[in-house]
Amino acid sequence: MKRGKKYLEAAKLVDRNTLYTPKEAMELAVQTAKANFDETIEAHVRLGVDPRHADQQVRGAVVLPHGTGKKVKVLVFAKGEKAKEAEAAGADYVGAEELVDKIQRENWFDYDVVVATPDMMGVVGRLGKILGPRGLMPNPKSGTVTFDVAKAIAEIKAGKVEYRVDKTGIIHVPIGKKSFGPEKLVENFHTLMEAIIKAKPAAAKGQYIKSVVVSSTMGPGIKINPLKVLE
Repeated sequence: MKRGKKYLEAAKLVDRNTLYTPKEAMELAVQTAKANFDETIEAHVRLGVDPRHADQQVRGAVVLPHGTGKKVKVLVFAKGEKAKEAEAAGADYVGAEELVDKIQRENWFDYDVVVATPDMMGVVGRLGKILGPRGLMPNPKSGTVTFDVAKAIAEIKAGKVEYRVDKTGIIHVPIGKKSFGPEKLVENFHTLMEAIIKAKPAAAKGQYIKSVVVSSTMGPGIKINPLKVLE
């Protein structure tokens, strides 16, 4: 794969054989984000689980103390008072069956997170094959199926991120922007790692955190020592 000049310059700053502390890694992530826009910093965490087994799934959500730096659009499926509550809380789109039809007819995806009240899940369930593959299906574990829509919207807008192990056993989560600086990125990273460690399935055996890599949108991967993720 041919790499650009900026990437190659950035890669020189990173020793591929070194396992960095979170602080060192975030400093490098900021230094190696050389694009002309405010790059997102992402964490990629490989876990010692077999996602093919239901009892080894790792999924949840956590509010990052400094948010993600991204303006998040929220779609809420609700009716009556709960719909009014969602609108008052700042939801970008609120509706019921008519939004299901819009998504089915128009392949409409102008939103980042979907929240639904429990009584709407029968309707929203019809969108499983559309929203599921995109990671947009509301889920009680991530707090997006709830009657407390105001709280859900407030947390999402404040920087709540969902983490979910993929079929290769890796979790990919944005932890902020280059402009946050290393200190805020470390705090966000620690909050995420605490949540992932707490979510360890009882069925997982051996080393749980196998490897951790952070990188900016266009930058090289920076390895973090998996034994020092909370330092």
